[in-house]
Amino acid sequence: MFTSALAFAGVAALINVTPGLDTLLVLRTSVSHGRTAGLAASLGILAGCLVWGFATAVGLTALVTASRVAYDTLRVAGAAYLVWLGASALWRSRRAVAEPQGAAPEGAEPRGVDVEGAVPRGRWAAFRAGVGTNLLNPKAGVFYMSLIPQFTPDGASVFTATLVFTAIDIVELALWYWVVSGAASALSGRIRRPAFRRRMEQVSGVAFFGFAANLLAEGGRRTA
Repeated sequence: MFTSALAFAGVAALINVTPGLDTLLVLRTSVSHGRTAGLAASLGILAGCLVWGFATAVGLTALVTASRVAYDTLRVAGAAYLVWLGASALWRSRRAVAEPQGAAPEGAEPRGVDVEGAVPRGRWAAFRAGVGTNLLNPKAGVFYMSLIPQFTPDGASVFTATLVFTAIDIVELALWYWVVSGAASALSGRIRRPAFRRRMEQVSGVAFFGFAANLLAEGGRRTA
């Protein structure tokens, strides 16, 4: 079991540091609302991973992926949510254009404070975004269902092994998101500039649309 856990940790680490939707969400949230909000988004993602891991352990993930209706419903809901996130990011970039850049001196906002002046709401919104993007993405469930069985030792409890591997994945993701949010915080002098934040929102919005299109296209590939 120890050898299998080490092997899984190595493969999962390579997958986790590959740029994707969750990493983009943490980076974009850290840039737009500060590191505290970025970490809140990370906690939401980790909570979603925990749910997917437990669902895999009890066999629910296999039922979802085996059912075309359930999978497509989750896939379309996830794509719609990503479209909403993308549209929201593009709308914020338009607001940034309209706001007078001289209203506040650069760097006046304390690190980790929500730029819109609503820290609790910003944290909860970021946490909900993390949970939503993860739980409404059926690919996250497929990741656990397809990868974990390959590392489960013969004769080992599938339930126990799945929870152990899920815990390993969550710890690795937590460390990675800590690094991502920290890097964004270290660049706070630059990322607080309205022009940079506006560009970040625009890029994020387009990227969210791209992830939504890819999720919708997944249905066509399954049919083929």
